[in-house]
Amino acid sequence: MYEPAHLRTFLAVAQTLSFTQAARRLGLRQSTVSQHVRRLEDAAGRTLFSRDTHSVELTEDGEAMLGFARRILEAHEQAAAFFTGTRLRGRLRFGASEDFVLTRLPEILERFRHDHPEVDLELTVELSGTLHEQLEAGRLDLVLAKRRAGDPRGQLVWHDRLVWIGGERLRLDPGRPVPLIVYPPPGITRALALEALEREGREWRVACTSGSLNGLVAAARAGLGVMAHSRGLIPPGLVRVPDRAGLPELGRVDFVLVHNRRRVSAQGPADALAAAVLAGGVRPERGGRREPV
Repeated sequence: MYEPAHLRTFLAVAQTLSFTQAARRLGLRQSTVSQHVRRLEDAAGRTLFSRDTHSVELTEDGEAMLGFARRILEAHEQAAAFFTGTRLRGRLRFGASEDFVLTRLPEILERFRHDHPEVDLELTVELSGTLHEQLEAGRLDLVLAKRRAGDPRGQLVWHDRLVWIGGERLRLDPGRPVPLIVYPPPGITRALALEALEREGREWRVACTSGSLNGLVAAARAGLGVMAHSRGLIPPGLVRVPDRAGLPELGRVDFVLVHNRRRVSAQGPADALAAAVLAGGVRPERGGRREPV
């Protein structure tokens, strides 16, 4: 009833909220992407996306289709692997930004381990900037991390806007420097936050630094200051800082997969895990509204 190719196209559009970006990811024409989505909607008898010239959003039926599409593709891939007799082996050095702990990544890694038991996974959780540096140095084979908007590296998984967040009872004094809760360098959100404040001429001070997301969240819940964070991944107990606080816009951040193609033995496992991430939808299930490309 549901063609795997149509389901893969649907997932690509759902993750990027852009027919253009989905076409680039899949190496298809945009008209083909539209055709695949239309045929899937015809097969389901439901509208999966609400779209106009400016935005693309999942409908409620589209949200429901996400889970079905992932399970159908998973079963399809397991059957193909079983009957072709291909088994991946080797060691895969995978780096992931700590942000992804709040997504479906643990579930995807568990499934990957089940499907490819002979692949030894070496997992590194670090700041996005550090992961990119380690990839360039040849110490990682695949990275799932943030990148700045406009950076051409990597394959887009999804994108979001950065917002200021803090504790529910936090009140900022407009006459005092903005108290910041930040990652240490080379954190991408840290750099974007400082650049935005400098651009607006706002004074700031670093109230707390931590290399751990849990540390940053604890400091924010305690009311030590504000932090820049993905709008779709706001941790429980924290809220967006209201516009009346006058903090500057932070812009957009992309979440990408980046390969290191120099270690040939890791390319098969890296490609398999990248495909699992893209098919599995490493993104917030019901986060904030993500911006169209």
